[in-house]
Amino acid sequence: MSTSTLNATTFEAVAQKYRPIFERIAEGAVDRELNGTLPHEQIQWLKDAGFTAARVPQEFGGDGLNWEEFTELLIELAAADSNIPQALRSHWAFVEENLYHHGLTRNGKTGDRTEWFKRFVAGEIAGNAWTEPGQGGVGTVLDERDGQLVLNGTKFYTTGTIFAEWIDVLAKRPDGSDVSAYVSTKTQGIETLDDWDGFGQKGTGSGTTIFTNAPVDAENVFDFEVRFPYQTALYQHILLIALSGAAQGAANEVAKQVRERKRVFGHGNADTVSQDPQILQVVGEVSAKAYVAAAATLRVGRALDRAFNSRLEGDAVEKAANVSVELESGLAQVVLSPLVTEATGQIFNTLGASSTSTAKSLDRFWRNARTVATHNPFIYKARIAGDWAVNGTEPPTVWTIGEAGIDDKRYGQAAAS
Repeated sequence: MSTSTLNATTFEAVAQKYRPIFERIAEGAVDRELNGTLPHEQIQWLKDAGFTAARVPQEFGGDGLNWEEFTELLIELAAADSNIPQALRSHWAFVEENLYHHGLTRNGKTGDRTEWFKRFVAGEIAGNAWTEPGQGGVGTVLDERDGQLVLNGTKFYTTGTIFAEWIDVLAKRPDGSDVSAYVSTKTQGIETLDDWDGFGQKGTGSGTTIFTNAPVDAENVFDFEVRFPYQTALYQHILLIALSGAAQGAANEVAKQVRERKRVFGHGNADTVSQDPQILQVVGEVSAKAYVAAAATLRVGRALDRAFNSRLEGDAVEKAANVSVELESGLAQVVLSPLVTEATGQIFNTLGASSTSTAKSLDRFWRNARTVATHNPFIYKARIAGDWAVNGTEPPTVWTIGEAGIDDKRYGQAAAS
């Protein structure tokens, strides 16, 4: 199975289904930011329209978008509200996990994920429960009690879970092996809190989830080592999309504000701000940085498509594609993290002190970009890229927060941050 490239006409038809929803999402972005409102309603609009099944093949009722196509639309969504692609970050990875394994024969058994595709098309989405508070590591345990598998533990940064029907949980069996457990959010013994207190990306629903003897069906437990191998790159890709969207959102907003601004400085260069060449230069620089961010992110989308398609081309080809996409996502991260943070701060150079009004919430672009840039620290990605360039050292595709020295226990694993 593959998700094939749509022709331009077909892609435009798909895009036109969703762009009016993106516009509606953008209209309420400032109010949600100021009021601390989570985008429950906006995510429901996307579910109802089928956007959360955009990667599902057409024969199962989805749009069948490949990653390059989907990335283009996700950047548009992120420009409307960069919180929402990140809120759905784990869902996109969960869809990918099922796409990757569908139809693959492993250990003499062919994977069939048709039921999951049906759930996605029906609007069901997944959040995550991977990272743990404090020192980190994996302390959540999947154990058997009275003949029933149950989860016990506390997870932080459970992005998107508060909006979701399913949770993708990283846990340990009593023997120490890692597993992925899929559990319904309606399951007894699960509590999700809206306690994310970061200064940016406030609408991602990245709070705490607590599991207390939460039952898990055995058929929804999988060895972690069989997760799709380009997972870390995909998780990073969604953050690149959030960065690109923040940059484009800032570029759109600063152009609008300058176009409409009446107040001028006596030592400026024109009778109107919209004709001042120095102001226009700043707007152009922000637009250029948004362009570069989108271009780099789209290129990573193409690398993801190669990684997905390589699963049918043999181990050597697949490994090369996975190494490539990990490196490409890291290279883009190293450049875009400071670039977008700079661009979203530049907009204040065009509008004077009034640009700092909380009612305008123009600082949200910088705060969101700076928050996204703290994930998976890009200083490490720069070192990894340099080690590859100089020494040919393959990048790690598995690591966790709180445990040093466990990178790449075996090829094929990947971890989210």
